Amino acid sequence: MSGTFSTYQGKLLRDAAAGHPPPCPCDGTELEDAAAKVLAPGPFGYVAGGAGSGDTLRANRAAFARYRLVPRMLRKTQPELRTSLLGKEMAAPVLLAPIGVQSIVHPEGELAVARAAAETGVTMIVASPASYSLEEVAAANGDGDRWYQLYQPDDPEVCLSILDRAKRAGFTALVVTVDTPRFGWRPSDLDQGFAPTLRGIGAATAFSDPVFRARLAQPPEQDLDAAVRLWQQMFTGTGRSWDELAFLRANWAGPLLVKGILHADDARAARDAGADGVVVSNHGGRQIDGALAALDALPAVAKAVGDELAVLLDSGVRTGSDVLKALALGADAVAVGRPYLYGLALNGQSGVGHVIRSVLADAEVTLGLLGAETVLDLGERHLHKIGG
Repeated sequence: MSGTFSTYQGKLLRDAAAGHPPPCPCDGTELEDAAAKVLAPGPFGYVAGGAGSGDTLRANRAAFARYRLVPRMLRKTQPELRTSLLGKEMAAPVLLAPIGVQSIVHPEGELAVARAAAETGVTMIVASPASYSLEEVAAANGDGDRWYQLYQPDDPEVCLSILDRAKRAGFTALVVTVDTPRFGWRPSDLDQGFAPTLRGIGAATAFSDPVFRARLAQPPEQDLDAAVRLWQQMFTGTGRSWDELAFLRANWAGPLLVKGILHADDARAARDAGADGVVVSNHGGRQIDGALAALDALPAVAKAVGDELAVLLDSGVRTGSDVLKALALGADAVAVGRPYLYGLALNGQSGVGHVIRSVLADAEVTLGLLGAETVLDLGERHLHKIGG
């Protein structure tokens, strides 16, 4: 049924007329400023900050601004966002990107996000450094679709235990992040000395894992510092080779995606290593100052592997129009990150649900205004690149 999401526009107007404003801004580009008013400087800087001077953060948004949408007139259309991804039907080509330590912005963290994702019918990608365990997030998500994002620990037995738990908890796909062998240079965190992971925040899955706990002389509840040190020691910062992806491919039966791809050759390497998809991403500008904008990297990656792999994009997405631009440039789906976390900070589960619905409604309304029937109709003919 078309118009599924755009009905939210009418609901917002009716609610406003009855004296009930939305739980947070409807403009995805205003959410950051609103969240800054309610979050302490440490958590806000952790979420909003980027690597170095913030050049990559700005580049991500500038890349979207360089592409202008070109609508076509007087075309009968009933816009439909429904699509399929990795063989599964989806109500819309929009997912929630993995973001760690969500309890720093709201005590319910990933649990509130999981419930909102299930209510709105979007897929949630749960981050490795979550504030709640895999099983707790899965219970909150219920019948929703959920993927698991993995930072691969050096200890293979711990890794296998986490993969097994993810599978048993109903996570349907594995997203392996490869652009973070170590944290980037993040001045906001350094200036404020804000490091939640050093306090064990975001280690819920590790601390609840039976194999990891067996490595400890005392459980995390009795010796937090030792547990934090051991977990950190399982990530050496030396990086990994493409050959090592075979270990994950052999031990994960479902779809496997590689996240952090900006070069076509790396996308081909992911394909050759057995991946089912790639996520074009620069980690939201948090890893390398001056990195290529994710949207600018997308066309070459899509051209290289688009027919063989699912191609997703994150980094810099704020609005429904951004979603459509990425789809027109070759993405099969788009992951939204910071906006929903700002919604969480502003109004918990209700704020997350509002942000998701706003992005989907914006995308559906704009799709119809472009004169397109479905997201599969989108292509570069719907775009004009400024200066190119």
